[in-house]
Amino acid sequence: MGRRIASLAMNHPRMIFLATLLLTLVGTALIPLIQIDTDPENMLPADQADRVRHNAIKEQFNLHDMIVVGVVNERADPGVFNPRSLSAIHALSGEIAEIDGVIRRDLLSLATVDNIEQGEPGTIRFEWMLNSPPETQEEANRIREATLDLPLFRDTLISGDGEATALYVPIEAKDQSHRIAGEIEALIDGLDTDDRFHITGLPVAEDTFGVEMFTQMAISAPLAALVIFALMVWFFRSVTLVIAPMLMAFAVVLTTMGALIGMGFTVHIMSSMIPIFLMPIAVVDSVHIISEFADRYRPERGARETMREVMGHLFTPMFYTSITSGIGFASLAFTPIPPVQVFGLFVGAGILLAFVLTVIFIPAYAVCLKPERLKAMQTAGQRRDPAHTPLARSLQALGGVAISRAKLVVSVFAIAIVIGAYGISQITVNDNPTRWFQSDHPIRVADRVLNDHFAGTYSAYLRLESDVGEGAPARFRTQVQRLLDEADQDGVAIAGDWQQLRDRARAETERFDAELEALGSAVSDRLFEAGDASYPYWKELLTVIDQTRGDLNYFQRPEMLRYIGDFEAALVESAEVGKVNSITDLVRTVYRELRSGEQADYRIPDSRRAVAQTLLSFQGSHRPHDLWRMVTPDYQAANLWVQLTSGDNQDMQAVIDRAQSYVAANPLPAGVQMSWGGLNYINVVWQDAMVKGMAQSLAIAWVMVALMMLVLFRSLRFGLLAMVPLTVTIAIIYGVIGLIGKAYDMPIAVLSSLTLGLSVDFAIHFIERSREYYRRTGNFTESMRHMFGEPARAISRNAIVIAIGFLPLLAAPLVPYNTVGIFLASIMAASALASIVLLPAIMTLGRRRLMPDRASTVPDATEDSR
Repeated sequence: MGRRIASLAMNHPRMIFLATLLLTLVGTALIPLIQIDTDPENMLPADQADRVRHNAIKEQFNLHDMIVVGVVNERADPGVFNPRSLSAIHALSGEIAEIDGVIRRDLLSLATVDNIEQGEPGTIRFEWMLNSPPETQEEANRIREATLDLPLFRDTLISGDGEATALYVPIEAKDQSHRIAGEIEALIDGLDTDDRFHITGLPVAEDTFGVEMFTQMAISAPLAALVIFALMVWFFRSVTLVIAPMLMAFAVVLTTMGALIGMGFTVHIMSSMIPIFLMPIAVVDSVHIISEFADRYRPERGARETMREVMGHLFTPMFYTSITSGIGFASLAFTPIPPVQVFGLFVGAGILLAFVLTVIFIPAYAVCLKPERLKAMQTAGQRRDPAHTPLARSLQALGGVAISRAKLVVSVFAIAIVIGAYGISQITVNDNPTRWFQSDHPIRVADRVLNDHFAGTYSAYLRLESDVGEGAPARFRTQVQRLLDEADQDGVAIAGDWQQLRDRARAETERFDAELEALGSAVSDRLFEAGDASYPYWKELLTVIDQTRGDLNYFQRPEMLRYIGDFEAALVESAEVGKVNSITDLVRTVYRELRSGEQADYRIPDSRRAVAQTLLSFQGSHRPHDLWRMVTPDYQAANLWVQLTSGDNQDMQAVIDRAQSYVAANPLPAGVQMSWGGLNYINVVWQDAMVKGMAQSLAIAWVMVALMMLVLFRSLRFGLLAMVPLTVTIAIIYGVIGLIGKAYDMPIAVLSSLTLGLSVDFAIHFIERSREYYRRTGNFTESMRHMFGEPARAISRNAIVIAIGFLPLLAAPLVPYNTVGIFLASIMAASALASIVLLPAIMTLGRRRLMPDRASTVPDATEDSR
């Protein structure tokens, strides 16, 4: 098959070149249609339960994603509470509010919040905290004292030491956060202040990563390709020959990305890395071909005959390695993460395209090379005999060790697997978008500084929701009907009037609580007109209305607010939680000022009516809408804003576990349910889904590849043997990850598929070529001698080219790119060693079953002639 395809390609090279060019041009033409999506939330399907609940919580409490702007002054004694700093903060707040995409009403800063303090006895006064910049230090000191006296703001809006303040900038959409952050930086540059400003928050971290990710993709992929090109030129001493696989690799990358974009898929964080993954895989088969072609070419044989012979040897192993690599990535379709599914399927398709182009483009290109160029390549090869290079000598020595000390080699790898298995058991699953940047990146610096000063710049939302409203209408109707029946029995006809009032109230609103409010006002008015006979019944109806309204206002109940207060205290005891803000804190603060302003009155009132009066008083502030971020207007659901000092998934999970433990020990009141939302929580959900999905897809792919190995080699022994390098590589690489404490994050999870594809690639080539030599020689030792010639050199060249070629990724300012670079190099090294050291050692120990010595049936003229 390989010879026939090579002949067909070499007979029609212009057609091959034209078809490749057209395919590449079409793919390239589609790339400008790119739609970018950098939101990790889209790792989950739109209808995933946790995501639906997260969005419902945001809508229910009118919550928005926020950029955090920190202002720090550690030099002056009053910190940021000095006229110059406060003037800058006042000016910056006003300018940020005018930025397109910022939700002006919800901007939270010293210049937009109220000072809550006692007015006349039993009254409360709301005044802007920073209505205008202070002119003297005394005025600044008064602002400091007033702000620190409000628990709602301490460690959220200002630091406890007064050295820092924060501006919470709510935005309309997360994908605008990088732009808005840039505009804020421009505003900061125009301020007259010596304060240090920091900008952070998950939305800006995620969006900024997306912007920088595409910049790095445009830099890192070509840079890696350049290094690969230089290494291949060094190995093969022919720029002309090496150009072919590079052109083919770029054709594969451009066509695959164009197909993805043209089919309407957005380019997500995952799919943006497709070029990085496809580039090494696309040149793997080409390196095998040109490696053997360069070693075998002789002018008297000619390029055409040499290429037919090379393709006859390599077509089958290349076909199966491409299929298995494709399966390895396509198995990601089994994960529940849509961007990972798209990534896996398109990398798998790109691998198959790379195989097709390799077996037709490379032969067509080689046959078009001028004889003098090929002769120059051969002359260079003769001056530098490939069999006597340092690499060749090292491989021969390595082969001698693998065969002569087979038991030792197998023992060493067995110990490595055991250690690796232990390391795998120590792996911790964790991710944090902020940590996708290098430690000196401004976002990472801002994260450290602001989380040192404040209760936390990361947010999660804990919703407590009562089901009391579900049965309230039915209970209300039953009670009303009972009163109407009693009135009718006493000869008092009020049912018709009641029905009119009810119909009028229903016409005004569809909400039951609003209907009750309208009915309460109407019945109160009716009491002034009622006669002596109907008055008691109208009064009783008003009582039923008030009682029902009180029952519905579940989170005005003192006992429920005290439960929330105790819950908050338990959460704050956790090292991961800096502070929890809720309606409890608001009620206690306002009640304190209504009573005496003293700390002794910082508590929950004893009656629901007192709570309601407290909340009504807050409605007179400049920001009454802040209440509805803590509780719903019907008071049937409450929101606890949990501030965390870390965006790590592990820390968020620890908080979730602590909440569950508290509820287990202190059960929620009957009918109350607890649920989580917020970006930190969503990151935990998709990370957990990804890890489980990756593990499942890897297991499925392992089984599928193992079955394919059985089909390829038509042997259970050789089929299982081919899986050894893959299994060893996974054990060693992921064992090291666990042992060094590297978190299992998104890049590490995705690399598992690359491990499968590349590890089995080398194993297939080694076993298939070993069996080919064995069929010729009938002698195991002789077969291994040949194997540690050109085949081992091709495997090693591949490993070296890809491993070194992608080390430039270590210079990228994005940690996922660094991770891909170092672990791709590690995967290549481990899988190559397992293939050319462990496999021959195992085959040596099992040679009587695998390759028993017999008489040679086909003379190895090709090898002998070299």
